[in-house]
Amino acid sequence: MSFAFEPRAELRDVTLRDGLQLTGALLSTKRKVAVARELLRLGVPALELGSMARGDLVPPMANTLDVVRALSPEELGKCWIWVATPGHVAKAAAAGAKNFQYCFSASDSHNQANIGRSTDASLAALPEAVRLAREAGGRIQLCIATSFTCPFEGAVPEERILAIAVDPRAEGTEDIVICDTLGQAVPAQVGGLIGRVRAETPARRIVYHGHDTWGLGVANALAAIQAGAAMVDGALGGLGGCPFAPGASGNTATEDILFATRPEWLTPDTFAGLVDLSEKLLADLGESGRSKAAQGARSTAQAFEWVIPRPGPDFG
Repeated sequence: MSFAFEPRAELRDVTLRDGLQLTGALLSTKRKVAVARELLRLGVPALELGSMARGDLVPPMANTLDVVRALSPEELGKCWIWVATPGHVAKAAAAGAKNFQYCFSASDSHNQANIGRSTDASLAALPEAVRLAREAGGRIQLCIATSFTCPFEGAVPEERILAIAVDPRAEGTEDIVICDTLGQAVPAQVGGLIGRVRAETPARRIVYHGHDTWGLGVANALAAIQAGAAMVDGALGGLGGCPFAPGASGNTATEDILFATRPEWLTPDTFAGLVDLSEKLLADLGESGRSKAAQGARSTAQAFEWVIPRPGPDFG
């Protein structure tokens, strides 16, 4: 039995963007390309490839465009680039990117800290970003950070998210990404907001981006899917966090989301491949893994098909 979670939703792995933002060690272009290709080979349907954030402010993102240039058009068709301005879209498109995640915060305080402008200023620039994405033959998402809580202002009213979602300046965005940037939301809260976005705003694919700060990452992702999200974000080993959001910790682990949702492409063998990739990456970065499913896969419960088989004794 597959025990696939219903309704179905795709996973987008955000290791190479959100997952790397707070790491001390930097990954070379070659290593990032290898990670991206291995994720795609194993069956992960979508990736966040990197960010157009300034390299002096977020050093792990400095080689994002080099990574874009190293991938094929087919590979880039499954990859998303984080952008915050029309200029970002133009630069990423010139390198070959096709999918753009235009992100700003619902709260002005966090948008000022993260992007250096007001929320309204980010919204005002969105139509130009949409135009540039379309000219490049690409797609663009409306990504709303701090959709639940802000590290500086506290709780963010749902009406604030809905007002942004229905703002005419957001027309032309194909998806809407609802972000629990701090990982402080609970399942009922996530399901409630996603449900309202689905019912009260223009028809778009809904993406949920969560963090596991308070231990509810998987529960919140499942609540989002049940309420209408068609895609959820995760990072290998639970890596990640926002450098401009005090109190934020790692993303919900890709391994944990996949173990819970069981998409058709996931088998015990592909899961073992993801765990192996995650462990090697974490070792390279000097980071600890936070995935409970990855830990379970290395247990001694050999009768469970999702446990990675241990090699037998070598008798020479």
